[in-house]
Amino acid sequence: MDGAGVKGAKNFMKTIRFRLLVAALAVLLGGAIARSQTTDATAPVHGHAFGMRSPMMGFFAKYLDLTDAQRAQMKAVLQKEHAAMKPQTQQLHLMQQQLKQYEEGTYDEAKVQALVAQQAQTLVQLKVQETRIHNELFQLLTPDQQAKMQQFEANRETRMQQRMQDSAAAPQE
Repeated sequence: MDGAGVKGAKNFMKTIRFRLLVAALAVLLGGAIARSQTTDATAPVHGHAFGMRSPMMGFFAKYLDLTDAQRAQMKAVLQKEHAAMKPQTQQLHLMQQQLKQYEEGTYDEAKVQALVAQQAQTLVQLKVQETRIHNELFQLLTPDQQAKMQQFEANRETRMQQRMQDSAAAPQE
């Protein structure tokens, strides 16, 4: 194979890997959205770390020793923001359903790319909202609780990095 052929094959593999990554992201996102559709109407449907899902909220409330007032304030923030985020999560769910028809039916790359681009923009909007909400919740913490939360996040990041290194070092089959 000549140099151009090798380069073309590498580009093709990158394209395939990218498509697989996008498909995996779409499946994960679809699962998260599907679970969110079955939650209580006032329960938050998106997020992590600060416990935007009630089991995690309970964990962090206990871990950070939140006062009843802090819990009530956080719950109010989450309930308010749930209403603001719900249209985007529903839109993502709809887009995932639309993508499914191209997975199982006739594939149309242009339409799939348009849907994925739209999905990406909605994810950007959700991430911006999520970050703002996390900041709002963080500001409700005392300085000691903030430090404890930052240490928790740093430890979590270290564990994630270690897992990624361990999986990269594992023999490829």
